[in-house]
Parts: sequence; structure tokens; C-alpha cells
Amino acid sequence: MEACSYLTKLSQREIKPTALRLLILKAMMQFEQAFSLLDLETYLDTVDKSTLSRTITLFLKHHLIHSIDDGSGSLKYAVCGNECNCDIDDLHVHFYCTSCQRTLCLKGIHIPAVTLPRHFSLESINYVMKGLCDHCSKG
Repeated sequence: MEACSYLTKLSQREIKPTALRLLILKAMMQFEQAFSLLDLETYLDTVDKSTLSRTITLFLKHHLIHSIDDGSGSLKYAVCGNECNCDIDDLHVHFYCTSCQRTLCLKGIHIPAVTLPRHFSLESINYVMKGLCDHCSKG
């Protein structure tokens, strides 16, 4: 992806581009599956942890990335597509492989609609399936 594409991605989410934000976004987009803060720290070992944490918080607030609680004890993150606003209709299923411990976005599988009881108000959904990924199940 070219630098202008990263700039476009930030501007679409109304995030002021800085050299560090561009570097962090580029790193995030290198991951083929969801990544943790530790993964990002390892990949960008010259960027301090507090800068990474602040940038993740900013990116989450502007819906540039989404977070996934896969039950592993460490939040994972993935970059949202350009059309995603992190609305309920944009949410998708995540898959946690119990063998290789990767978390994958299954963007083609939407979270099933659930009718809540009267006076309940939905704030977030976390839908994670667990099992063996295609690579590990070949075993």
C-alpha cells in the first residue's frame, strides 16, 4: 500500500496524520490476522508502549480499528475496512484457534440478530467462535 493510501485512510476517519500514526497504521496493516498490543510492540520495537496505547485508543475512537476480546486474556485488534463504521450491521464473527492461538476476522459471517427484552439497550457485541483453524485442522 502506498503512503498516500495510509494518509487517505487516516483522513477518512478524521485523524490528523503524523509520522508515528502513519508508521503504526502501516504496521497494523502488515498483520494478516488480529494482533495484540504485544505483537505491535514487538513489530515496532523503537516506538514506546505509551505512544502505541494512545494511538490504539485514538484509532478505536475513530473506528479505524476494532477490538476483539477472544478470551485469551489479551485484547486483539484489526484494521477496519473503508466502509466499516463499527455499527451493529458492520460487526462480524471472530474465530480463535485453540491450537495456534491466532484470532481471525470472519468478515463474511455477520453476527446473528438477537431480539433483546424490553428496556434493554445494546452497547456492544463480542461474538467469538473457538476451535481449530483451517491450517491446524489439517493436522
